[in-house]
Amino acid sequence: MREISLAIIGGGAAGMAAAIEAKKNGVDNLVILEKESYLGGILDQCIHDGFGLIEFKSELTGPEYLQRFVDQVVALNIPFKLNTQVIDVTADKVLTYSNSDEGLVELKCKTIIFATGCYERSAGAILLAGDRPSGILTAGTAQKYLNIHGMMVGKKVVILGSGDIGLIMARRLTLEGAQVLCVAEIMPHASGLNRNIVQCLHDYNIPLMLSTTVAKVIGKKRLESVILSNVDDELQIIPGTEVEIACDTLILSVGLIPYISLLSKILNLPSASRWVNVNQYMETAISGIFICGNSLHVHDIVDLVSEEARLAGRAAAWFVRDKLKCSKEEIDVKCGEGITYVIPQVIALKSLEKVTFKFRGKRPVTNKILVLRSGDLVLAKAFKPILIPSEMGMIKVAKEKLQLVTEKITISLEDRQ
Repeated sequence: MREISLAIIGGGAAGMAAAIEAKKNGVDNLVILEKESYLGGILDQCIHDGFGLIEFKSELTGPEYLQRFVDQVVALNIPFKLNTQVIDVTADKVLTYSNSDEGLVELKCKTIIFATGCYERSAGAILLAGDRPSGILTAGTAQKYLNIHGMMVGKKVVILGSGDIGLIMARRLTLEGAQVLCVAEIMPHASGLNRNIVQCLHDYNIPLMLSTTVAKVIGKKRLESVILSNVDDELQIIPGTEVEIACDTLILSVGLIPYISLLSKILNLPSASRWVNVNQYMETAISGIFICGNSLHVHDIVDLVSEEARLAGRAAAWFVRDKLKCSKEEIDVKCGEGITYVIPQVIALKSLEKVTFKFRGKRPVTNKILVLRSGDLVLAKAFKPILIPSEMGMIKVAKEKLQLVTEKITISLEDRQ
């Protein structure tokens, strides 16, 4: 069995950034394993601009952004294998992959980084009621048909869900001549970035219907119409609010789910679990196995994916060089009032660098104080004039402060005094 210092599963923005950082930190015996025939992941089909403002201080399209990372991978002579499917990973870090050139291969890894991305929720996942004609597809699939294959998916379009890909496709389809009738969102607030609401909907006079969902799909061979209904505070359909809209296409932008099936198996997570707990180095409960990017949690922008992946790559390099030896004494990080999730969920007390806590609020709020505390010790706080669930928040804590922690850390929103 071949031995390797670092295997990176996934060659998208996270996988490439992690590999580059590990290489720069002294790991030469590494490989990127990518299931597609190209590096870059979903960025290849994201032909709109807006990428790279943080990472490169330039406004780039998705293909331009990924190419800058591909160029670095090639320049650093980082090995990568395309059309390669990772079949199994064990808790003692034996990785099995397969491709047409090598067949079935086992690697004994000192460390592994999962950078496997995420996938879209489908009609079945949201229990969409009614018929199952053609013309119902996810936003990412519609994006691939149009941007990669040059194929229009429909003429009269309803979009369910206000996720960013759906918003971007509303604009893209409008520019290509389709009529986007509306975007329906079951929540009382949009789930995409404000800039996309403005640039993709408001600028094109596309209605955004909040607290609204598709109650029923109608159609035999091709979609003929959808019935929209308002929902109450419990997200239940309100009888008597039904409106039928004739359309030939329904695009679903109803959420992304981190792809963690291989990792879930070795961590013994429940089948419905959507989260993997990590410490501040992006290390899972299994020593030497790391995870980053959208496979850990779904990010707003790809620049933050690359930043997080560099931390995972750097930490993996420390692990390979036996520099990363986390104290067995750990402190849990919990969500308090108004917070739906936080990463990391665990802090190893002997921190090698400052820690950035990432979080999302449960609902839109204004004029709140974000407080990170351990018992009576306030680690950090910041005034938040506006905080919305669609935008991930971040707050940094110096390693010197973390060394004073003796009990669990809680992140919460508090009223101004």
